Amino acid sequence: MTSKSDTKKMFLCLCAYEEAVFKSWTPADHAAVVEACTPHDKKLRATGKVLVNTSLSEPETARTIRPGKDGPVVTTGPYAPTPEPFGAIFIVEAADIDEAVRIAALHPGVNAPQFQRMKGGIEVRELAYFELQARS
Repeated sequence: MTSKSDTKKMFLCLCAYEEAVFKSWTPADHAAVVEACTPHDKKLRATGKVLVNTSLSEPETARTIRPGKDGPVVTTGPYAPTPEPFGAIFIVEAADIDEAVRIAALHPGVNAPQFQRMKGGIEVRELAYFELQARS
């Protein structure tokens, strides 16, 4: 039997960036970011605590579904347009939010020098419910 303090929790880490700066980057800027990210990504993976790690497409490619009088209504674009959209997400398993923050702090988005220009950051939020669906 495990005590409540030994129970691992799941935390969603939302990586935001300044969209105007991102859109101003050249292909060489993007290549430099990929290269700068590699050592930080390795450190993040080495924790063994990252369950999911993915980047998101640009906000304008999103579709938003809202309730409507006659059923769901789909619109083009993000749910809430913002100058600092989320560009990546990852989920970590940790004992508490402090451990989750220590793990998230290894992410390239707050370490690679190129990201300092983007003035983004990472929001860490505990998942109140997490269920991994089995694939068939």
